[in-house]
Amino acid sequence: MTGAPEFLDYENLKKFCQEELGLDLFGVADIREIRSTFSLSPGVAERYDYALSLGKEVLLSVLDDVRDAPTPLYFHHYRQLNVYLDRAALELSALINSRGYPALPIAASQVTDWKNQKAHLSHKKIGQLAGLGWLGRNNLLVNPVLGARFRLVTVLTNLPLKTDLSLPFGCGDCYRCQQVCPAGAIKDDPSQFDHLACFARLKEFRNRGLVGQYICGICVKACHGLKRLEDAG
Repeated sequence: MTGAPEFLDYENLKKFCQEELGLDLFGVADIREIRSTFSLSPGVAERYDYALSLGKEVLLSVLDDVRDAPTPLYFHHYRQLNVYLDRAALELSALINSRGYPALPIAASQVTDWKNQKAHLSHKKIGQLAGLGWLGRNNLLVNPVLGARFRLVTVLTNLPLKTDLSLPFGCGDCYRCQQVCPAGAIKDDPSQFDHLACFARLKEFRNRGLVGQYICGICVKACHGLKRLEDAG
């Protein structure tokens, strides 16, 4: 495998993911306390103690097309990022497997129940444990630099790795996502996020034929992080 590191430790894997796979975010979480919540076949989750959380940036140029509803341009970009992440997770898993450690890639966007926001596991919860960000008022993982402008994928493994520390809540007095949310789903308290109101608006967007999936992008655009501030200034 081109560029594969000789030793699979934290730093070498991070370098491989950034330089060879082109990923923007990398973190490692200990999942032993949450793996019982995964929707996997019986006994599968218990094989893995760690999760690698990997992220790819959503381009600002694509989000500029989003106003008060998702656009076909954003929808296509969203899907392509998921494909990119899935291929990266597959390549990373193959590398880890080739060195004698099991690794299981979990698809970037494989929701099993949209209304109740259920999937095989929560990428954002694992990303939070892996130190990539905090759960923001918009119910998305928020990174200090990228804001909510990224997609995530997860690789489960029992390869022993150094783990990252979670970040504290960092939204502070920023309410940009709340101000633009077309569903009124975002509250001052992140724990009060209205999932049903959000889903109802996603369903409306889909039924109007704007996009072929339950996505929005409006709060993602609003939560632009430090990079957007630096670009603007």
